[in-house]
Amino acid sequence: MKILAIGGCGSMGRYAMRVAQHYSSIDKIIIADIDKEAAGTFARSLNQKVSAIQLDVNDASALKKAMEDIDIVVNTCGPYFRFGAPILATAISSGCNYVDICDDWEPTIDMMRLDAKAKSAGVSATIGLGASPGLTNLMALIAIRELDEVTTVYTGWDIGGTSLDENAMQQSENAAMMHGVEQMTGQVKIFQDGVFKMVKPLQKINVDYPGLTNFNGNIFGHPEAVTFPNYFPTLKDSINLAHGGHADFFILKSIMGLVNLRLLTKLRAANLFALLEGKQSPKKGSKGVDYPPVMYGFAHGIKNGMSASVGVCIPSDTEDSDMNEQIKNIGMGEITGIPLACGIKMLAEGHINQVGVLAPEAGHIEPHGFISDVFEEISKVLGLPIGSLGDSIEITRSW
Repeated sequence: MKILAIGGCGSMGRYAMRVAQHYSSIDKIIIADIDKEAAGTFARSLNQKVSAIQLDVNDASALKKAMEDIDIVVNTCGPYFRFGAPILATAISSGCNYVDICDDWEPTIDMMRLDAKAKSAGVSATIGLGASPGLTNLMALIAIRELDEVTTVYTGWDIGGTSLDENAMQQSENAAMMHGVEQMTGQVKIFQDGVFKMVKPLQKINVDYPGLTNFNGNIFGHPEAVTFPNYFPTLKDSINLAHGGHADFFILKSIMGLVNLRLLTKLRAANLFALLEGKQSPKKGSKGVDYPPVMYGFAHGIKNGMSASVGVCIPSDTEDSDMNEQIKNIGMGEITGIPLACGIKMLAEGHINQVGVLAPEAGHIEPHGFISDVFEEISKVLGLPIGSLGDSIEITRSW
């Protein structure tokens, strides 16, 4: 299999490529980036399968040419609200299978509209196969499958639970931070009371998570909110949430308020977030057993005729102190890029074969096996014994 990794030397893509280079099902990886020197330097740090080209994705003819003879297009070129739909459309017209880590809801809607074209072309395109979306969708899918009927889905994560790597911190326009600003300002789309709505982000939503004290999540614009209703017709509510300490959200809301008042540009806000991220000291000590999970999927509905809920998560704290330290060592790059690598492997080996434009929860990915593969690869990256993170997912039920 021949892979075109657009943005593959970036702060997220490089983690996926470091893992994917070792898959026997992959014969060649081409790292494509507008910065040819950065792409070449990164490619030379990997094995002999990997090479590099310069590619400006704004050049439609160059983008089309780069996809000639390619089996799988891997897109980590952000921000996705600019580059998601055009790159996917080109992949479909080129007959290339596709996978990305799109975490913006607007282009997710645009890309889902390409489903019929992808089916007609025989292309399998999985969008949003990172951490959130990605692992969160699959954790929520596990939760949903334990119920007889689902009415509510929340996906969520601790906004201070992971950190950016040095490469991301040094970028003049950090795509991850720009994404955050976009999804915490203006209005975002959620599914509530059986209809799609545009609402102000960062509003509080109470989460009655089984096994934990009730906690508040804050609405954060994300693809999960808009994709789940496509697959689960009984849903009444689908919302993505972020949580954190009171100080975290006081700072967030203050900065976002300045952006909404047009007293601060989105780019300046993103750079300010990156600066604050770089100055934060690592969070030490136990957060307590009732602290919301690092990352979770939550489903509420009906089980055996009764109201019921299920939570599937990466917990903030476990009884195993060594496990807690291992989880804290997982950065944003690993937890986002490694699921992407596992998706590449599944495509290359034919384990993902459903055509169309698909969100992770569409049913074409077996969630338990996929999550196990992700944590096995993370174990390797962190230099841990295989299987040491095998119990990282925790399932709790209301019954």
